[in-house]
Amino acid sequence: MTTPVAVITGAAQGIGREVARTLAERGYLTVLADLREPDEPGSLTVVGDVSDPAYVAELARRVRSEFGRVDVVVNNAGVSLLQPAEDTTVEQWRRVLDVNLTGPFLLSQEFGRDMLAAGSGSIVNIASIAGLRGIADRVAYNTSKHGLIGLTRTLAAEWGGRGVRVNAVCPAWVKTEMDEADQASGGYTDDDITGQVPMGRFAAPGDIASAVAFLADPALSGYINGVALPVDGGWTSDGSWTSLRLRKRP
Repeated sequence: MTTPVAVITGAAQGIGREVARTLAERGYLTVLADLREPDEPGSLTVVGDVSDPAYVAELARRVRSEFGRVDVVVNNAGVSLLQPAEDTTVEQWRRVLDVNLTGPFLLSQEFGRDMLAAGSGSIVNIASIAGLRGIADRVAYNTSKHGLIGLTRTLAAEWGGRGVRVNAVCPAWVKTEMDEADQASGGYTDDDITGQVPMGRFAAPGDIASAVAFLADPALSGYINGVALPVDGGWTSDGSWTSLRLRKRP
């Protein structure tokens, strides 16, 4: 049996690092893509910027040369921006959309061609509940994640009949290095987040990685295509006001 190959972007930290670990534990050969060298080894590491078409082309060339196939692409690389809409510069807007939306498009297009030729494959995009809801002071980030869900659904419609499934995972707040940096800016506290989540806690990177592994595996999710799966502890399902939500906890 051929060992499956998974490409994970943003693999040097946070969700991406945990996704790479989880898929490696499940028997995948992992290709780690990031702006910096990951601390943990994969089967192949290629450093660069996912918003750069030349880098994406080189990444695909290296994967084809090394493995001759790709089975899973996890578009996880992303940047955050906490800024009121009226103060967001065009340069900030473009950088967030370049990394969070153009990068996944380039990776999906480049590796999607290989998957279409093989007649099989799974692309999993790491979106956010910010792609399902409006959250203040995140106009560029929210827009990029709404767009990523739109990209997911469009590719699922185009490619599903040719054997390539495309889905998205929509995490709520996850305890990662990105969260630490965002909290350091004074934008929110732990209590702000846990007060919104019926389960009363942040997501852990492993919560997201398990969902990715499920969507990546055709034996587990072979008829799931075009889904934007919230992994949010019930956040997007709960329309309660905060005091009512908190009264339902022990």
